[in-house]
Amino acid sequence: MTGARRARGGTRAAEALGAWDRALFRRVAERHWPRAEEVLPRLSRGADHSKLWLGVAAGMVLSGVGGRSARRAAVRGTASLAVASVVVNTVGKGAFRRERPVLDEVPVIRRLKRLPRSTSFPSGHSASAAAFATGVALESPGWGAAVAPLAASVAFSRVYTGVHYPSDVLAGVTLGAASALAVRTVLEARRRVPPAQPLVEAPALEEGRGLSVVANPGSGSADLLEEVRRALPQATVTRWEPDADGGGDLPALLDEQARRAAGQGGALGVFGGDGSVGAAARAAHRHGVPLAVLPGGTYNHLAQDLGVTGCQDIADAVTAGHAIAVDLARFTPLRDDGGAGGTDGTGASGETGGTDESGGTGGTGGHFVNTFSLGAYGDLVEVRERWSGRVGPWAAGLIAAVHVLRHSRPFEVRVNGRPRSLWLLFAGNCSYHGPGGGTGGARRFNLADGMLDIHLVRAGRWARTRLVASALAGVLHRSPVHAAVRGRRLRLTGVEAGTVCSYDGETAPAPSALLLDKERTPLTVYRPLPPWLDGPLRPDT
Repeated sequence: MTGARRARGGTRAAEALGAWDRALFRRVAERHWPRAEEVLPRLSRGADHSKLWLGVAAGMVLSGVGGRSARRAAVRGTASLAVASVVVNTVGKGAFRRERPVLDEVPVIRRLKRLPRSTSFPSGHSASAAAFATGVALESPGWGAAVAPLAASVAFSRVYTGVHYPSDVLAGVTLGAASALAVRTVLEARRRVPPAQPLVEAPALEEGRGLSVVANPGSGSADLLEEVRRALPQATVTRWEPDADGGGDLPALLDEQARRAAGQGGALGVFGGDGSVGAAARAAHRHGVPLAVLPGGTYNHLAQDLGVTGCQDIADAVTAGHAIAVDLARFTPLRDDGGAGGTDGTGASGETGGTDESGGTGGTGGHFVNTFSLGAYGDLVEVRERWSGRVGPWAAGLIAAVHVLRHSRPFEVRVNGRPRSLWLLFAGNCSYHGPGGGTGGARRFNLADGMLDIHLVRAGRWARTRLVASALAGVLHRSPVHAAVRGRRLRLTGVEAGTVCSYDGETAPAPSALLLDKERTPLTVYRPLPPWLDGPLRPDT
């Protein structure tokens, strides 16, 4: 009886909320709003496809008012808008199939010429408006105050023109503000932090003397190469040109320069994205030389965790000889009997690698300094790379996320002998610490803790929707479809044919069985110290 009473109570509450929603919609439709007919419908149309907000962002940047803070606010507002749009259009409108309001009570002069064809709940225009305004305000309160009335007018225009109920708008505003807060959480988590582990011995290379830098300008901005040469005038900088005659492949060039650095008692430097850094890490480890990471890519994950924000940071570290140990993780194909295919009997792939009878990644395994994954993330990387040259890296990432949410499929695998059906398996090199228990926007404070940060996203009904909702709410660690654990080794067998693995931005067909662990000897990687720790102490301190 108690359950029945609760069900009836819930039904009555839903009916009361629906009645309130329709009554408020009717009051807005019947009331005369002076001069609103001339403004609000046009404003509502102008916000289609976020054109209004992109124009406002461009105006903020070009106006020069607010300087650097205004530029950051425009970027943050646009990023928040993108997140809100993805969530509304891929999750919200797919989960709720509410019909649009009937327009009989809305004056014809207010109605839009082109009525939306999507479902009503939640309001995408309101979500975008709230996300942009909140994102801007979090970075620049002045610009936020200027944008807020415009955002509120767009949200109200959706009820005024009759295309949304008030509850649609309220839900959209809430979702948009939450998206902006989620973006802030990610950005705040990536702020620079003091070193969390002791320094190790590394050669001090005055002005970069003895440092061999391999630059892959295709990973980022070629303009920064001049900054590298100014910061490290004595370093040897070799620009990799993949399309040039005799350009060769990047790993071979990195191996050659690492061998050269070892002969000079110097170090290997790399200017490029995560894939270039991963290849350089393997070369540096092979020849036993320190590594200097210069941020030249889109994401620069390792550089971020090292506290390297520009070329001068790494120049200071190289000149002073400040370095830390960094783990090098690896994945090794296994034989059908479960043994490793390496040459040392411990699962290490060595220089020649193992024999993966499934074909996999060619039997050689691989290394990673950031992340390894199976499943949806590999699909995301492939789609992102396909679109990056056409629309830019950030827009390509958004397209890839939408594609994965809509089209990815689960895969079967045995994790340490236990069968699992998963959307995604993720292993981070060392422990990530971030908001909500996930790795998005997280930081690694110790890059040599010997651990793998392992995350599983289980397959199931509404798994992706529930995962995204938990991530936005900041409670990813409580999601029933997400499991996380830290360990030193992970054994994966029975990987389905066609499953994609991704490691440090590179993708390949996954072996049918593999072992994830760490190399015994860590890398030595240069890392800058903050000024308060690096500078000379005054006599009175």
